[in-house]
Amino acid sequence: MRKSIITSLVLLAFCSHLHAIEVDIVTNQGTFRVDLDDEAAPKTVANFLRYVDEGFYENTIFHRVIRGFMVQGGGFTEDLARKTTHQAVAYEGDNGLANNRGTLAMARTQSPNSATSQFFINHVDNAFLNHGVRGGAGYTVFGKVISGMEVVDAIAAVSTSNVGPYQNVPTTPVTIESVVRVD
Repeated sequence: MRKSIITSLVLLAFCSHLHAIEVDIVTNQGTFRVDLDDEAAPKTVANFLRYVDEGFYENTIFHRVIRGFMVQGGGFTEDLARKTTHQAVAYEGDNGLANNRGTLAMARTQSPNSATSQFFINHVDNAFLNHGVRGGAGYTVFGKVISGMEVVDAIAAVSTSNVGPYQNVPTTPVTIESVVRVD
């Protein structure tokens, strides 16, 4: 019996590892790896991976960086030109995942169903961004940084300024060189 329990646990661990969807986000500041949670946010992960597979994120920037809050990117080029996106993805912020340090969440407008390509990494725990906290929709968490959080910390520490209508823009561009699936 003990052998079968151990075998079952090993098999479960092996199978859950096979299911993992990981991507490397390669920036001019370094690389960090993200584990995507397609069980909690299947539509959001599928949306994100569509952009990944198309090479959409290549040469986009982290255009909004606020130390002690978050770093946001995935929608603008270095000259702050907005990239053309696909249709918005349905809100999945009520999935039980929290906007804690190192998690990835979808950026959006006031409408919960407006997220397209932009995402952010929480630099600290941001409970006020969670579903239901302010009596309504929060921001859909769909992944977590599993290695390279020091790169995110370095990005969060860059100096920023206002550029036209945009606030908290890094004075030296923080470029996403690529986002690639990890085999």
